[in-house]
Amino acid sequence: MQADKTTLNDLSIFNSNEEQEVLHYLDFTNTVGGRDWLRHFLSNPFDDIQTITDTQTIIKKIMAVQEKWARTPLTNGTVMVMEKFYESAVQDIPHNPGMLGSFYYRLISGPDYSLIRYSVKHFDDFFIGLQQIVDLLTADNNPVILKTLLDQIQLRLNKNGLPELLDYDRKSKMTRQQVLKLGYYLKRRYKQEAKELIEMYSKLDAYYSMACACIKYKLCFPVFIDAREPEVRATQLFHPLLHTPVAYDVDLKRQHNFLFLTGANMAGKSTFIKAAGIAVYLAHTGMGVPAQSMELTLFDGLLSNINVVDNIVQGESYFFNEVQRIKKTIEKISNGKKWLILIDELFKGTNVQDAMKCSSAVIEGMIKIKNSLFILSTHLYEIGHDLEQYPNIQFKYFETSVVNDQLYFSYQLKDGISNDRLGYLILKREGVVDMLQRL
Repeated sequence: MQADKTTLNDLSIFNSNEEQEVLHYLDFTNTVGGRDWLRHFLSNPFDDIQTITDTQTIIKKIMAVQEKWARTPLTNGTVMVMEKFYESAVQDIPHNPGMLGSFYYRLISGPDYSLIRYSVKHFDDFFIGLQQIVDLLTADNNPVILKTLLDQIQLRLNKNGLPELLDYDRKSKMTRQQVLKLGYYLKRRYKQEAKELIEMYSKLDAYYSMACACIKYKLCFPVFIDAREPEVRATQLFHPLLHTPVAYDVDLKRQHNFLFLTGANMAGKSTFIKAAGIAVYLAHTGMGVPAQSMELTLFDGLLSNINVVDNIVQGESYFFNEVQRIKKTIEKISNGKKWLILIDELFKGTNVQDAMKCSSAVIEGMIKIKNSLFILSTHLYEIGHDLEQYPNIQFKYFETSVVNDQLYFSYQLKDGISNDRLGYLILKREGVVDMLQRL
């Protein structure tokens, strides 16, 4: 599924502020490499249902053994020690030292021996933990992706020479000879395999993170419908980054493919749009989604028009960039493929009358595109009445109420069009009107 950088920013899939980032929300990785793989997975949503369902299966399998996995001796510190071992220059390690040779190496090259012994212990923990994970996940019905990964790990753990060197009583202390033999083997004969195992574990760590997120936040796995026409149905959908989110139901399909959303400032329009976009995006990565249940078709792309900015350097106004974004959107979605389009407050960069005319023209054009789904929010409720003639437009609004000049937001999605205009009331409530009157 296609999603450009603007869309990823609009939905906060990635954000410089971790508290406002979906990646951070899903990050339960134990290693730096795992976080890199998690970022990779979130940056590359899939474009086929089979790969998505295989990824879901992998995550579900890890969820089933998550508690046992968490008790394995695998940590980021262990991985860092292993990587540092290959970067460190140590005195040549004897290939097959006897008792006397081991004693002299320990005596003459004490710091190097200490580093080798410390590193070997971490390698041992890594091998133990990795074998435990392989044993936990190995099954006859594994997806090809997981089976291949586990087979490749096992192949390297069984490399000729390594099992023999690890065949000692781990409850007792390793002898100097055992430390140096294993250190030599790891340094001279196992470097490539060790790096490959670290990379494979990092990938598993990313899957583990996704599984932990699904458990912690009670995310549901969406069901993909193999259909030619686009569709999204979700119950109790919520925005994952909110501490106390309000849930919504969403039902978009070809017969009602355009959702016209109105409501006052702060009523919840932007949050709703982003929640829908995040859920559809995560679904295409194989992740669970923030909803009670969700069914959807595979989408070819997701585009948003939420946080448009001006460009002072190039002399481009806010309105000009809004127009350019809409132009690019129309160019892309005119290809007959399935797209989800999210637009928040169309044409904020011009006067009201101009915005109404431009918005009506864009909406009346977009509703001709039957193979895409649209969610559009606006303050321009007046244009909604002229759009009621189109049967494929749904009209929803977020209700607000005012009691004794106090605003109350239910964040509930209702059928119809809102004509609430509460800007002045908010200005007054925040004391700005009084401040101005006292000038």
